[in-house]
Amino acid sequence: MQEYVDQKVPDTTAIHCKVIEDLMYEKLLLIEAEKDSTIEVSDAQVAQEFDKRINYYITELGSKEAFEKWYGKSVQQYKDELKPDVKDLLMAQQMRAKVIEGITVSPEDVRKFYEAIPKDSIPKINAQEEVAQIVKLPAITTEEKQVAKAKCEGLRQRVLKGEDMATLAVLYTDDPGSIKNGGMYKNVRKGEFAPEFEKVAFSLKDSGISQVFETQFGFHFIQLLHRHGELVDVRHILNVPIVSNDDMVKCKDELDTIEKNIKRDSITFSDAAAKYSDDKNTKYNGGVITNPQTGLSKWDMNQLGELELSYTINMNKGDISDPEVYNTPDAKHGYRIVMLKNRTKPHDANLKDDYQQIQAAALAKKQQKVINDWINRKLREGVYVHVDNEYQQCKFQNHWLNQ
Repeated sequence: MQEYVDQKVPDTTAIHCKVIEDLMYEKLLLIEAEKDSTIEVSDAQVAQEFDKRINYYITELGSKEAFEKWYGKSVQQYKDELKPDVKDLLMAQQMRAKVIEGITVSPEDVRKFYEAIPKDSIPKINAQEEVAQIVKLPAITTEEKQVAKAKCEGLRQRVLKGEDMATLAVLYTDDPGSIKNGGMYKNVRKGEFAPEFEKVAFSLKDSGISQVFETQFGFHFIQLLHRHGELVDVRHILNVPIVSNDDMVKCKDELDTIEKNIKRDSITFSDAAAKYSDDKNTKYNGGVITNPQTGLSKWDMNQLGELELSYTINMNKGDISDPEVYNTPDAKHGYRIVMLKNRTKPHDANLKDDYQQIQAAALAKKQQKVINDWINRKLREGVYVHVDNEYQQCKFQNHWLNQ
């Protein structure tokens, strides 16, 4: 109920009834999971779930101490009290996954789902683009790595001799994510940074300064500022190897050639991406850039700035850009060419332009029907349910009252 309150949903009888039905569904999943020998939840899985929850609260509230003040108990007491509930939740989730396992929708299912939507209820879709890319990154030589490592070690020595690391970070770090904060990252948790970075960060003692080490981003050294529970505050300086202008020009020239071959139909953009692109996330997907928020390939026009692709608004469908300088998410520099695969104007959802979104909605509806059928079958088989008189008038989606 508190979640609905936080979302500004009116506190109505219908909402109370929905919450009760959700709780009964979760309890039924748990009962069936306990009977199923294939469903197990380990202590390690429970611990991982607790880590996620506690890290979320600490991030929201600012510190472990703030969390404990807000909760009124220690982190360990929180874990001890909720461990059974968390284990039950994980078992219920596994049971749900088993109930809907293998559920798919055919193109005919998607078509029927769409045609059944009342005309006045068809969702509105914003203007969107679908873009693909081919990325070329220059190879970093041993000499270039040595220069970056030596620079990083030089800065480390200056810190050891008493210079302010925050000031040096502002002046010399190559990490855009921390430069404004003097190289500082707060509330770092395991699983968010490069493994090499985390290994060093979590091995330091307070105020300790690491040796120079290498990650996929370049060369770093770290100072541990504060450890609070399973989180740490650190300051670091990153130096990225600088590739030569000649190597950058080679990347651009290679993409020029690839672009020309695509335009003369010697190779398709998709095949060229698979053969030549250095971006592993799009290489084998025809170069298509997937939207992580939706899992789909379409981006709202106002999201293109996130990809540094605002210039595609001046392209036509099927156009391929000239090679443009490209900075990867892990701070590497190279070039890329971009193809505008499709653009749609604001419109009512339709099967031609919005098949992926409609397919996802059709699948969710089919999965919900399978779940409802499973619930009602279990109820018919004799699962005992007692609903308090306060909720006897609820219009439940399933037959909880027909006992």
